[in-house]
Parts: sequence; structure tokens; C-alpha cells
Amino acid sequence: MTTRELIASIRRKQSFLCVGLDVDLNRIPLHLLEEEDPIFAFNKAIIDATHDLAVAYKPNIAFYEAYGVKGWEALRKTMNYLNAHHPGIFTIADAKRGDIGNTSSMYARAFFEDLGFDSVTVAPYMGRDSVEPFLAFKDRHTILLALTSNSGAFDFQTRKLEGRELYKEVLETSKKWNNSSNLMYVVGATKAEYLEDIRRIIPDSFLLVPGVGAQGGSLEEVCKYGMTPDVGLLVNSARAIIYASKDRDFAAQARKAAGELQQQMEHILNR
Repeated sequence: MTTRELIASIRRKQSFLCVGLDVDLNRIPLHLLEEEDPIFAFNKAIIDATHDLAVAYKPNIAFYEAYGVKGWEALRKTMNYLNAHHPGIFTIADAKRGDIGNTSSMYARAFFEDLGFDSVTVAPYMGRDSVEPFLAFKDRHTILLALTSNSGAFDFQTRKLEGRELYKEVLETSKKWNNSSNLMYVVGATKAEYLEDIRRIIPDSFLLVPGVGAQGGSLEEVCKYGMTPDVGLLVNSARAIIYASKDRDFAAQARKAAGELQQQMEHILNR
């Protein structure tokens, strides 16, 4: 999916909601455990209930790797279902990969070619040659970790390097890489006060913003400082939506939670 297509989807749905598909078998409704593939059954129900409210879905790959082959099979079935039935949905592999060039190329092939994701999250710590193999894929997006929502972000990301915070150096340096127009960036909703500075460096890039909902980030603050004329935001919510209920009404309750967030987004877009 191109950036233009993503923007058109946001305008059409009046939403910039990304639903995180972080499936923990200890938290899904018990009756689904009787299914042949509980993870896929859960994902399908969530997608069917929310696809008109969301513009993106983001499986966190760790929640699938943890279940071995069965987890990967469920991820593949989820992606096949999305690509077949909802091709206008932007998909994000939250994998946080990044390695030497030839290894990164293999990661990129796995997520872009084999699984068919539109984008993948990538750690920038190893620099240019660890990221450019992802950027080489046309009409696919690389979402670089910039300023994350966890408390440990302050260990390194906000430390100053020659008078400048490290995350700012990452943003500035990444603009010089090949095909940098394919870059998006992760900025946590719990770091909304940094968004003004971030937008001075990358005024037009899309930001993937986790941390609204269970982690306590403010949608209003994120939009106040981070929104662009083309919106430029994908706000992710996972637990607050997918685990809104553990009963048989889980999909309906997920839709209700997603709808409340979408209504807030529509209000902001029309304000």
C-alpha cells in the first residue's frame, strides 16, 4: 500500500486507528481454545468486528513466535485473510528487526514477500546498512524505532550525544538513507511532549504511535503536537480493544472499544 492510498483510507474511514493483534492464549475467551487454531479464530473475529473502524492492523510478532510453528501458521492465516478480504487495510509486522545487510535482506523478504506485510518495524542501532535492505522494497514501508513508549527509552534514546538527544540524531541521519521516503517512525504516545521537536525534523513522515489506552497515552496530546495536513499518524491500541471482554461477546466489545476511539479520531479530524 502506498502512502497516498493510506491517506485516502484515513480520510474515507475518518480514522487513523491501528489495532494491535497481540494474541495471548491466556487472555482470550476460553471457548476459543476448543478451536483448531485459537489464535486465528480470535484474530478473524476481531478483524471482522473492527475492519470498518481501523485503517491498520499490527500483529506483534513475538506473540506468534512464542507458540512456535502453530503461531507462525496462525500469523500466515491472519495475513492471508486480511489480504484476501480486506486488501485496503495497512498491515504492520511489529518485529523490531535489524541486523547486518544480508541478514536484514532475509528479514525483509520474510515479511514483505512471504507474509505480504505492507510494513515492518526496524531497530536503527546498527545503522544504514541494517535498514536499507528493508527500504529497497517499493511501496513497502520501514517503521524505524525513534522514541518508544516504554520507561527504558530514557536509558539511551533521550541521552545527549555531542549536545543532541540520540533519538534526534537517529531521525536526522535516517533522512539521508537510500529510499528514505519509505520511512515511518515509532513514537510512543507517552512521549507526546517530544512531538513538537520531532515534527521539526520530520514534518511530513507518518508516525506509528503506540501507548494510547492501556499505557496511558493521550490521543488529544498526540494529535495536538503530531498531526500533519495529511494526518501523518497511525495510533495503535491493542489490549484496550482486543481484550475488552473475555466472554463470548468479545468481538462485539472489541468493536465498541474501537468505535469509541474512532469517534474521538473523527471528531479531531473534523474539528
